[in-house]
Amino acid sequence: MPGRVRTAVGETATGFELTGESTPVGELASGVWASRHLLGILARKDFVVRYRRASFGLLWAVAVPLVQALVLAALLSKVVRFSTNVDYSVFVYSGVVLWTAFSNSLSSGSAAIVDGADLSTKVYFPRAVLPLVSVFSNAYGLLVSVVIFVVMAVASGVALRPGFVLIVPGVALCLLLSASFTLVLAGLHVYFRDVRYLVQAGLLVWFYASPVLYPLRAVGGLRPLLEANPMTGVIELFRAGTIGADPEWLRTVMFSVAWTVVLLVTATLIHRRYNRVFVDLL
Repeated sequence: MPGRVRTAVGETATGFELTGESTPVGELASGVWASRHLLGILARKDFVVRYRRASFGLLWAVAVPLVQALVLAALLSKVVRFSTNVDYSVFVYSGVVLWTAFSNSLSSGSAAIVDGADLSTKVYFPRAVLPLVSVFSNAYGLLVSVVIFVVMAVASGVALRPGFVLIVPGVALCLLLSASFTLVLAGLHVYFRDVRYLVQAGLLVWFYASPVLYPLRAVGGLRPLLEANPMTGVIELFRAGTIGADPEWLRTVMFSVAWTVVLLVTATLIHRRYNRVFVDLL
């Protein structure tokens, strides 16, 4: 039965090792699907509680990435000149919108299983639900920010055209990539409690290694590395349908899709193997 957990303690050369039965992939997937209502409730609660006591409430979900984009655009435009198809602030905001959702999901979701120990030790559900809560919670703010971006882009002179539908797969790929990374990191964090801090440090470098503030054509010899960056394809796909992307944007999307598939497979293997014993290590 899904709620039955079998674990055992085995003696090894270095001490004791906690082991348990692996969860079949079908059972793991059906368990996550069966917990979709719980996932939705926890995601909405997390999003609302985050801003409930703030004077401007949910407006902060949009204001923070918007102000960040405007400040970065204002500062960088005084230092460097990048040739973009639209106003530079709109160009930066198109990247910041997606990056904010991605980085926030990884920051909170990478430690979600450990941080949700109080809930997961009281009732059984697949532990994969906990990191997914972070992704779905940040999706609310992402969707609102996308609407603000479209209004901002049109106001700056970008014409509405059929290509705008690429916003949908762009947002979907961002959420899928966020979910795949978060599931892997949350599983690893149960065993290696340094993961939380490595993610925080890594995101600082990762931001500048992603084409948020600059077009791909501006990086010269570093272009192959940036094309392999998982977030590059997400950002370029989003821009392809709105403000215009790099001519080779489709190749970067293929890298992002490949990263997502590999990470989802890795996440499935981790949670299949350790789902039943995660709670015993919290």
